[in-house]
Amino acid sequence: MLVLEDLLYTDDHLWLRVLDSGHVKIGITDYGQSLIAEFSALDIPSTGEKLSEGDILATAHGVGGEVLEFSCPATGTVTLPNSKVLDSPDIISDDPYEDGWLIEMKTDLPEELDDLMSPDEYESYIEELVIMKEELPEEDPEDELEVIEQ
Repeated sequence: MLVLEDLLYTDDHLWLRVLDSGHVKIGITDYGQSLIAEFSALDIPSTGEKLSEGDILATAHGVGGEVLEFSCPATGTVTLPNSKVLDSPDIISDDPYEDGWLIEMKTDLPEELDDLMSPDEYESYIEELVIMKEELPEEDPEDELEVIEQ
């Protein structure tokens, strides 16, 4: 998975690029986009919408019915949604760090960014997730509960 050095990261797989004057650009990480096989739709906030840290920033829908919600990592106001990802959400899979960004926002509380992960911390986090996933036992159809009719 690609993790860029000039970004900050969240535990629900968003990246943030700090811009000028308290603005940030936010998108879904390479690992995050891999959780949906193929994007079919995306819901993101509109220009002027105010978000608080923890609010739903984006909802991604996959062609297989998967739905992922991403929490807003900072409090602020949306200054620019990426209309390209609304028209073609598959851009996120093709280029999550450039053309596939979600929104730009003006942060009200820049200190919230201090709680985000560095690239090294995010790489370690992903490695832990992969190890945990590998350690999960495979489901055995014979382990399912048997329904007994009475």
